[in-house]
Amino acid sequence: MLDPKFLEFLDEKYGIKFNDKSIVERAMTHSSFDNEHKELGIGDYERLEFLGDAVLEINISRYLFKKYPDLPEGKLTRLRSDIVRTDSFARFAKEIQIDKYLLIGKGEEKQGARQRHTLLEDIFEAFNGALYLDQGNEVVNDFLKKVVYPHIDSGEFSEDTDFKTHLQEKLQQSGEVEIDYKVIDEEGPDHDKKFKVELIANGKILSKGLGYSKKHAEQMAAKRALEEL
Repeated sequence: MLDPKFLEFLDEKYGIKFNDKSIVERAMTHSSFDNEHKELGIGDYERLEFLGDAVLEINISRYLFKKYPDLPEGKLTRLRSDIVRTDSFARFAKEIQIDKYLLIGKGEEKQGARQRHTLLEDIFEAFNGALYLDQGNEVVNDFLKKVVYPHIDSGEFSEDTDFKTHLQEKLQQSGEVEIDYKVIDEEGPDHDKKFKVELIANGKILSKGLGYSKKHAEQMAAKRALEEL
């Protein structure tokens, strides 16, 4: 059965209270757990994943359409693809503690499936499908405002907010500048690694950035440098 602490966490952190607790339990259940506990009659997440995939795509598409009114279709598509990719959804899933509370069979548990990005992506989609069925699209969108949209607003995925390019253009206004990004630290296990990058211009350290990938850390370092210039 789904740990009540997960429901308490959702309520305290996001103000979400499921009317039908069985639907979120199903969204959080892997088929391996369902097969081991048929007597519970929970089912698994897969049908809800199908629905959640569509719910997330339409909401994220609408958000991007409104946020970037001058961005052409091709760039909007590439931007959306970057947001809805496996690694991104897996990070969002961990942010709401899906990895901690999902129900999974003993065999899959031993094989490390709880930290498998493809599974976390699927469960995140299923969770949103369950939320949509239980409370409607407005509540889903409010949830995404707290979990997904802030990452878009910060420039993590932004097609038109390339902080590295903006920084290079600004620094080179007064002449040629040699810019280098150096990884100075890596934190966390392989499945959840974070990178710390140092931004160096003409031999001088301008800033540091932390990110879920080297590319993201470089962008965050450039963003900080722009803010301090």
